[in-house]
Amino acid sequence: MPRQLRLEYRGAIYRVINRGDRREDIFRDDEDRQCFLSTLGEACQKTRWEVLAYCLMRNHFHLVTETPHANLVAGMKWLLGVYTKRFNIRHNGRPRGHPLGQMSMKRWRKESARA
Repeated sequence: MPRQLRLEYRGAIYRVINRGDRREDIFRDDEDRQCFLSTLGEACQKTRWEVLAYCLMRNHFHLVTETPHANLVAGMKWLLGVYTKRFNIRHNGRPRGHPLGQMSMKRWRKESARA
């Protein structure tokens, strides 16, 4: 069964949740958390998102973000791809795609807080 399309709206506020694949850790230490926040900052510059709140847990994160443009999907694709690559290079010395010891993230989900 195909996945449902993700609806996006200008000026919407979303609660986004993402968890590590097989519930594996996506933040092993403070340096990982700082790397993620830096990458999130880059995503915000590219997409013009405004992050209203966030919570970083060991194996998942929550974001509450406002999107002035309907670009949540493109922004999440960039954010998760870049952070995953940086994480894997830092911890494994190689980018994603190498078969040994890779971190990956599950498909993220969102809830519209306001549209």
